[in-house]
Amino acid sequence: MEQRVDAAPQGRNDQVWGFAPVATPGARVLVLGSMPGVASLKQARYYAHPRNAFWPIAARVLGFDPTVDYPQRLCALQSAGVALWDVLQACERPGSLDADIRPDTLVPNDFTAFLAAHPAITRICFNGGKAAALYRRHVLPTLARADLKYLDLPSTSPAHAAASFEKKLAAWHKALTA
Repeated sequence: MEQRVDAAPQGRNDQVWGFAPVATPGARVLVLGSMPGVASLKQARYYAHPRNAFWPIAARVLGFDPTVDYPQRLCALQSAGVALWDVLQACERPGSLDADIRPDTLVPNDFTAFLAAHPAITRICFNGGKAAALYRRHVLPTLARADLKYLDLPSTSPAHAAASFEKKLAAWHKALTA
């Protein structure tokens, strides 16, 4: 599956653009981050930072080898009914930290169209507090669907060291398999 990253407009070095969603029509769970970090943007891959726990956790929960190549990892998620995307389509952010996202530059993704095209999604899992806060503030007020369940999960980012891998694994296991 090909991912694209749009080039930043001239003179705006901190402008970042997210990826297209990874989803099949039958996806039932949507995992949302806030905006890909620098390592992910450079590689045009979700959760590309080597210390991000997303792929090891997803592999453990869903039963695939976390070292397989990226397209195979995406296929494993899709086979399990899990979709990936981010709350933001674009923003200005120097570096990778969610705390550095400039609030006046946020452009949310089009969730109305996405959810209309993926009606089997009934659960949205937030990969970290910033993704949940951005969604609830900038997306939720615009949605008509009331049947969605929301789960706030500990961030898999290496910047979120407060929770152990085991604690993250337990929370994500319940979210992805329930």
